[in-house]
Amino acid sequence: MMMRKYLFIIAALLSFSLTKAQELRCNVTVLSQAIQGTNKKVFTTLQTALNEFMNNHVWTNHQFQAGERIECTLMINITDQPSANELKGTMTVQSRRPVYNTSYATTILNFIDNLIDFQYVEFQPLEFNETNNTNNLTSTMAYYAYIILGLDYDSFSLEGGSDLFKKAETIVNNMQNSNDVGWNPNDGKNNRNRYWLIKNIMDKNYEPCREFMYKYHRLGLDMMNSKPNEGRAEIATDIELLQQVYLLKPDPYMFFLTVIFDAKADEFVNIFSEGMPDEKLKVFNILNDINNSNATKYAALKKTTTTN
Repeated sequence: MMMRKYLFIIAALLSFSLTKAQELRCNVTVLSQAIQGTNKKVFTTLQTALNEFMNNHVWTNHQFQAGERIECTLMINITDQPSANELKGTMTVQSRRPVYNTSYATTILNFIDNLIDFQYVEFQPLEFNETNNTNNLTSTMAYYAYIILGLDYDSFSLEGGSDLFKKAETIVNNMQNSNDVGWNPNDGKNNRNRYWLIKNIMDKNYEPCREFMYKYHRLGLDMMNSKPNEGRAEIATDIELLQQVYLLKPDPYMFFLTVIFDAKADEFVNIFSEGMPDEKLKVFNILNDINNSNATKYAALKKTTTTN
């Protein structure tokens, strides 16, 4: 399968021969087991409406073939219904990217938003205007659409997702005067909110993280099938980019780093389980230092190093 970045170029040159397709293949699920004694049909209606919103909206001006749509899932777990039209809960956001010349899909984003709180009237149209939208539900969904797209684009070209991230930032700015949670600096715990995620991504101090996203995927994973040793060596070097940010400590929480580790910790272990002992030890020492919350996972690398 041709890489998505090249399809973008071909599409721009031969747009007359391609059929316009939306960018996302998004599976939205709404769970409501925690809500008792209410009209359950509203949750089915909401799920259908959100699937249509994410998959039918045109998010960019690029041409996508159907097979190039970005695979992602959104799982909304409704845990509270304070009033007939207000719903609260969490949302798990996941996206994947194919690895060149393999059947493997690598996780790009695996994130839980604990600040989901919105108004929904059954059968109301879900409308979005990126310049002045202040509807919390559609703003949240559009925000994550742009985050998913931006991270995917970053994995194919260096800082390729900048325009998409600017759109996510515009949504955050538009929501600053609202009373909705998740959009303001002090919402939630440890900076885990929509405001700080995009602020970190757009912060120059986090540019090594975005460089990592490109090199790790395009120069590392995409090479693993044909040149596994070279691809693994590239990834070992790329991890040092994350170390740069950690040592710089641009803020106390380093939210963007955490998001990357949440997506990649297991994959790091899988990749280097086949590495050389010195390479494993180097990677273990870095990851154990900069992402100690996943130390139990990384310990597998040290164990295999000492037994080789």
